[in-house]
Amino acid sequence: MRVLVTGHNGYVGTVMVPMLLDAGHDVVGMDTNLYRACTFGEDTTVKIPAIEKDIRDVTAADLDGFDAIIHLAGLSNDPLGDLNPTLTYKINHQASVRMAKLAKEVGVQRFIFSSSCSNYGAGLSDWLTEESPFNPVTPYGRSKVMVEHEVAELADDDFSPTFMRSGTAYGVSPRLRFDLVLNNLTAWAYTTGKVLLKSDGSPWRPVVHIRDMSLAFIAALNAPRELIHNEAFNVGRPEENYRIRELAQIVAEVVPGSRVEFADGAGPDKRNYRVDSGKIARVLPDYKPQWDARKGAEELYQAYKAADLQPGEFEGAKYRRIHHIKKLLANGALDNELRWTKVAPVA
Repeated sequence: MRVLVTGHNGYVGTVMVPMLLDAGHDVVGMDTNLYRACTFGEDTTVKIPAIEKDIRDVTAADLDGFDAIIHLAGLSNDPLGDLNPTLTYKINHQASVRMAKLAKEVGVQRFIFSSSCSNYGAGLSDWLTEESPFNPVTPYGRSKVMVEHEVAELADDDFSPTFMRSGTAYGVSPRLRFDLVLNNLTAWAYTTGKVLLKSDGSPWRPVVHIRDMSLAFIAALNAPRELIHNEAFNVGRPEENYRIRELAQIVAEVVPGSRVEFADGAGPDKRNYRVDSGKIARVLPDYKPQWDARKGAEELYQAYKAADLQPGEFEGAKYRRIHHIKKLLANGALDNELRWTKVAPVA
């Protein structure tokens, strides 16, 4: 298929694009490149034809001629979504729905939306399926829910949306993020010897490696239409649900000489959900995930050693999305609507 991947230069996109190419697809990217200065280690990003554009500015002409869109772009986590909730809804919700409508208008047949298990929010410890009620507790989570509701209404004989609700991502990427739990805990362990927990460690979280996440999107892209038409899938494996303190213990066992510690004032986290991802294994048998949290922590540890990661570096503006955006705002590279005012520096 000819596939447009929005957010192709981000944390997930830089891993997914070469996998799509290996699967035989013709891939074009679209990205505003907010994180062009955030490359981890050697730049191994694959260069593809791309449109450098904010998703709020997409036109019908940009989307014409594609068989499918994989929509990854958006403000990527809760802290970033909390920075300006009104703007989060404009970018994550309104721009996504508008893009889906334009895609339908020009004849794009498949629209695969990168949703999130954070839709379930304060889901407590009961097992949550795709049929479970939403209970998002942040603007980021609410924006994902709103997109799902409105894009689902567009489905018809010629337009098939699919909603991929991924667990909390982890794993090495050219645009590595350290604001994700397993990536962050492993970085603390490697650089300081402390697996630092900033909550009490009790909440449940489903986790998924970004390569397994990408495999799920590719499986949906390749599947017969009747299997994915207007369907939602929890992306991951049922056994890859952990309490945060369990992830911390895995990291402590992987990183030599490290130990679990709690940050001052560490308290409960209201985001708490344990997710059943059995449906994707039943419906999309081509989805064969290969990773678990321990293997992921080992990969991260080796990558941090190879890059000689330093204390404080991973908590700074280069690798934490919220700090990077605040830096671009402070130096005037972005305006208050998160639009470029000048070319960003390249790392």
